[in-house]
Amino acid sequence: MHYAWVIALTGTIVTILAHGFGRMSYSVILPSMREGLKLTYTQLGAIATGNFIGYLSLAIIGGFLAAKYGTRKLVFVSLLVLSISLFLTGLSNSFLSAFLMRLISGLGNGGSYVPIMAIPAAWFVSSKRGLATGIVSAGIGIGLFISGIMLPPVITHYGENGWRKAWFLLGIIVFIFSFVCYALLRDKPSEKGLSMYGGEDEKKPTSKVTLFGAFREVTRQKEIWKLGFVYFMYGFSYIIYLTFFVAYLTKEIGVSPIQAGKIYGVLGIVSIFCGIIYGWISDVVGRKYGTFLAYLTLGLSYVIFALWKTEGGFYTSALIFGISAFSVPTIMAAASGDAMGSKLAPAGLGFITLFFGIGQAVGPALGGWIKDATNTFTYAFLLSALVSLIGAIGSLMLRGRTRTP
Repeated sequence: MHYAWVIALTGTIVTILAHGFGRMSYSVILPSMREGLKLTYTQLGAIATGNFIGYLSLAIIGGFLAAKYGTRKLVFVSLLVLSISLFLTGLSNSFLSAFLMRLISGLGNGGSYVPIMAIPAAWFVSSKRGLATGIVSAGIGIGLFISGIMLPPVITHYGENGWRKAWFLLGIIVFIFSFVCYALLRDKPSEKGLSMYGGEDEKKPTSKVTLFGAFREVTRQKEIWKLGFVYFMYGFSYIIYLTFFVAYLTKEIGVSPIQAGKIYGVLGIVSIFCGIIYGWISDVVGRKYGTFLAYLTLGLSYVIFALWKTEGGFYTSALIFGISAFSVPTIMAAASGDAMGSKLAPAGLGFITLFFGIGQAVGPALGGWIKDATNTFTYAFLLSALVSLIGAIGSLMLRGRTRTP
């Protein structure tokens, strides 16, 4: 077996830790954390926004740092930071302390997630890149599933301190597995005496990469700017849905925490395969039409969640969302590699993550404000659907077919 597949599977572990545990678990812990710290939904949205500000800060810089210093070291350090901040979130006793810990968690998340999503560009030729990136992104869905199944019983068992125990558990798990990932990761095929998987290789860079040079090359690419616009729509829309998913079911609809966790777990287990499916689709039909299809599917799930307020509707929305949950990040990572090549792929992805992160920072705060102002999450989810439609239209600006490096 080519070591490229070991890299892809290790990338899956990293995304479980960084995105599945570091970010998506917040939705499961949010209701009990709100009660424990006596927070408003606006404050909960602001905490999520703080996390995304941290994510955005290091996701952008991290992409360029990975291009210069290597993905392996950056991912390892970032996971260690993430593990410590997750553990310390369990010690929070106020809105401010929770905000600061989630801000630091965002730094660890961004520094590990963005470089690992771009690493297939160094190990796989363009025609195989979407599929490989999908395998890496499968960890997000696995992390969602594990969070939905593992955390509610922990929270219920320990009562009013259950949310604290949940954060402690996540921090310990991330700490242990960060060393496993460091042992397995390699930055490029030549470190194993190999060439790219697929039988061909890119032309090697003729000069050493500098941070300024990488930034200049990335910002010159028109396709990168178009990808950034499209990525913003995803960041804004999907995060409202996921952040308030469990709170909507338990606090507004009256679903039990265990049942809400099961619905969330279904979403997670279905989403395991979405990146693989859409990564392959984008290899076949191009990044443009793959993204267009993903946005339409996501928008439908938001409408159903907002308007079909029965158990059947919630499961249907979770299934439809899961099918395309993390399709857009998968395609964006592959498209960044297409546009920039393997060496600058992390820098390209880091730059468009600026747009994605701005969307994620604005979305939860606005969604929480809408809930407090209208006493319902319905309008927040409908807003997500509208923004997804704009994303679908915008995706038609993208390059139609994958360019061979």
